Amino acid sequence: MICISLGVWQLRRLAARKKENAFLAQRRFAPEVPLDSLPKDTSASHFRRVRVSGSYDYNHEIIFTLRGRNGSPGINILTPVLRNRHDTAVLVNRGWIYSPDGVTADLNPWRESDTVNASGFVETFPTKGPFPPPNPARPTSFRRLDRARLAKVFPYPIADYYVVITDSSTSASAPPRVEPLPLDEGPHRNYAVQWFSFAAISIIGITVFIRRT
Repeated sequence: MICISLGVWQLRRLAARKKENAFLAQRRFAPEVPLDSLPKDTSASHFRRVRVSGSYDYNHEIIFTLRGRNGSPGINILTPVLRNRHDTAVLVNRGWIYSPDGVTADLNPWRESDTVNASGFVETFPTKGPFPPPNPARPTSFRRLDRARLAKVFPYPIADYYVVITDSSTSASAPPRVEPLPLDEGPHRNYAVQWFSFAAISIIGITVFIRRT
């Protein structure tokens, strides 16, 4: 019974994964929209494709720590974008770079052009803690992107969301972009088959044992 229950559980997870993929695909492949047209409800904006344009403020970049890529430790670079006729800056995840400790990195070699006009998707800040405070020795390095704490770092207001750039860049100093989550079914189908197989083997084994005894 345990194996059957685990198989059913994996099928439920598979159904949830398919539902989530359909939701992601609907927003990921929807027409690109300007930032100003996003709804105020960040949950309604999550994963929407947008175009962000403005000027990078490299002097106020922050580090998103412990970001792995293909098995290597690293960090993500988040740079504020200042837009004309807007008092609020938008944080932009420009990409991943290698960091041996996953915490510290020299960001100066990774500056692109002064301006940006690129496509990306909207990400939301986490709302549930815990939110460990940054190390006083590294006040711009964050393990989790707590918006309330981030707001104290910048000399201007920041948006209630941030943008992950997906456009490739011709600049040699551009970091590799962060790839969106894959829209696959994951291992749940295979796991379900395995658990049901274990259940079948157990049932057959018990039946044979009873018949022989």
